[in-house]
Parts: sequence; structure tokens; C-alpha cells
Amino acid sequence: MSALCVIVPAANPLAAPVSFRELLARERAAPDKIVAYGSSPHQFGELWLPQGKGPHPTLVLIHGGCWLAALPGQELMAYVAQDLRGRGYAVWNIDYRRIGDEGGGYPGTFLDTAAAIDRLNGLAPVHSLDLRKLVVIGHSAGGHLAAWAAGRPRIAKSSALHSLSPLPINAVVSLSGINDLESYRDTGPSACGGPPTIDALVGAKERAGTDLYADTSPIRMLPFKVSQVVVSAELDRIVPPQFAAAYAKAAVAKGDEVKELKFAGAGHFELIDPASDAWPKIRTEIDALAK
Repeated sequence: MSALCVIVPAANPLAAPVSFRELLARERAAPDKIVAYGSSPHQFGELWLPQGKGPHPTLVLIHGGCWLAALPGQELMAYVAQDLRGRGYAVWNIDYRRIGDEGGGYPGTFLDTAAAIDRLNGLAPVHSLDLRKLVVIGHSAGGHLAAWAAGRPRIAKSSALHSLSPLPINAVVSLSGINDLESYRDTGPSACGGPPTIDALVGAKERAGTDLYADTSPIRMLPFKVSQVVVSAELDRIVPPQFAAAYAKAAVAKGDEVKELKFAGAGHFELIDPASDAWPKIRTEIDALAK
């Protein structure tokens, strides 16, 4: 069995891929509520609520930024959050502690992601959220965390990242996700800071002599037994498309249902840009998983 790989041609080839600075220069809408899930300044989520009484199909968004506090955070996902809210979804756009924040890296970045997703249990009855077909969508480093969240039930009890009863996830959409940390550390570009960033994320110094990737790298946590859509972009210089292809192949080999999309003529940030040619097709995949 192999992953269904769909190569999407470029309708309007780019002169140059959009940068995160160009994306963030645009006007952004505001969420309906800001909700804390912990006491740290970065332990919060933005709740974007559609019109109507509900129950509302619900999506989780996880931003990228190389797991680094120095780069932009949840504001990167505000544009697609607004688009999805306008189409009837409740959107939970989470922040988390990153490398450079107190408590970021291992285990804090992972524990924050888990706590933020599980916070939906308390938010659902208050805001009429339908969690029965919960889809987690992440971009870049957030794509890694989205896939990791799907693998939480498989984390060993001996791990600091183990959870007793993780909120069930129906599907994952990983947009340029870094889903094989070991491979990215060894052969990936230096855009995210190279090996020192991965080492800080997995706690290499503190956990020397242990299997650093067993509870942190999605490819090592397969199978998830949930549907996955793995998306890459031809012109992505941060997470080149071969990483998505290798991960999708590994997930299928473990028995997971995977659809792989590769967008020709697109770069890293077109995948979270509602004005791009790629986004409507990504949204169609989200609709198929969530509704």
C-alpha cells in the first residue's frame, strides 16, 4: 500500500513565495475569546466562534515558527482562523512555550500542546463545540506538534509526556510538518537553526543516553489510527517536500490512512495564506475530515 499522492499544479506561478513578514503585514481579524489553559503568558488559546447556536464543528490550529520563541507565534494562523470561522467552524488557535521561553523545549512545549488540546473538554459545553470529529491542523513546527498530538495515546507510561486520557482526535492535517525530527536534524536545511534547535526541543542534554525521539518524533510514534493529510510545497526552503513524502510513506507502511498533497509553485507560507491558490484545496480536505 502507498500514500495517495496528489500533485497540485500551480494555477498562478509565484514570482517568489510569500514570507511570514509579508503575511503578517496584512490586517488581521480578532478572535472572539482568549482563554488560558495555564499560568504562563504563552499558555493560552484563541477561540474563534462562528455565527449560530451550534453545535459547531471544531478545529485546532497549531502555529509554527521552528519551536523558537524569537519567531512569530499564533498570529501566523489568524488569517486561516478567520477564514475557517466564516465557514462555520469553531477554531481553537493555540500558543505554547517554545525554546527561549521559560519552560519551553522538553517537556514544556509538548505538555503545553497536550494541555491546550485537552482544554477543549471544558470549553465544549460552554461554547457548544462539537468535538466528535476533531481535526488538528498544524504548520511547520506546528505540523509536527499536530501529528505528535495524534500519537499521544501511544506514549509510554514511563515518559514525562504520557497522558492518562488524551482528548480523541479524528484527523490530522500537517502543513509542511517536521514529522521526522531525527531526519530533519541530520539532513534538513539550517532555516530553523540546525541540530541545536532539535536538540533543545527533545532535551538532548538533559536526557543524554535515552531514546530522544520515541516520545517526541511522530514518525517513531506511528501508527496513529486516524486519518492524515500531509501537505508540502514545491518551493519550500524551510521544510522541503521530500520530508513529507518520506513521512507519508512510513505512515502508510504502519497501516495509517494518508493522503499526500504537493503544491507546485508554492512556498512554505502559501499553505497558511487564505489568498493563495493552495488554501482552498487544503480547506476542501479539512471539510472532508471535519464535516
